[in-house]
Amino acid sequence: MKLIIGLGNPGSQYEKTRHNVGFHVVDLLAHTYAFRWERRGRAVIASGTIGHEKVVLVKPTTYMNNSGEAVGELVRWFKIAPEDILVIYDELDLPIGHIRLRARGSSGGHNGINSLISHLHTNEFPRLRVGIGRPANKHIDTINHVLGVPASSEQIELEIAESKAAEAVPLYLEKGLDAAMNIINVDPEAQRKAEEKRRLKQERREQEKKRKEEEFARQAGAQAGLPPTNNQPTSN
Repeated sequence: MKLIIGLGNPGSQYEKTRHNVGFHVVDLLAHTYAFRWERRGRAVIASGTIGHEKVVLVKPTTYMNNSGEAVGELVRWFKIAPEDILVIYDELDLPIGHIRLRARGSSGGHNGINSLISHLHTNEFPRLRVGIGRPANKHIDTINHVLGVPASSEQIELEIAESKAAEAVPLYLEKGLDAAMNIINVDPEAQRKAEEKRRLKQERREQEKKRKEEEFARQAGAQAGLPPTNNQPTSN
């Protein structure tokens, strides 16, 4: 069984903020798989099966900075090991629209992850980060940015990232963490550049091969007393 935890803040005033992308992703999963939310302790949960894996979706209701209190209670209740947790949350240091899957790590300054590490007594749990980017205007502080509602154009990008994150969860459940990281963490732009580099390298190899074949044919023709094969005029 896996515990899939989306981090966010409860309440309508926070519903559409960048900080609530974790909530949005598990809401998408609950909708896709027709799971029903119910209250359990200091969280709301939705249980069911994705593929062949039993999962429990979780939204802590303790507010972001105390997320670990609710998660710790559920981990003890379900007797879940840290490696069977997947935490989904917003990431300032990822460009908007990008997602990254990690096996473990520090909080990176994220208060919700800080709380989880404190209450689980480990940072050895997988996490799926959804990029919200840093504010373009340097005069906007971090707190106002994460608790702000994105403009319509940015909202579209964020919703696409949330959909990608929701699609990544069944992939992680089916393929396992390492294989899923190899698929999810590929940067499309870096992949495009790598493919272009490989294509150019292959073209150079083909050109070099053709040049050598033509050179060999000219040398063989000269030894046999034949005219050149490159259609160049010969001198008498």
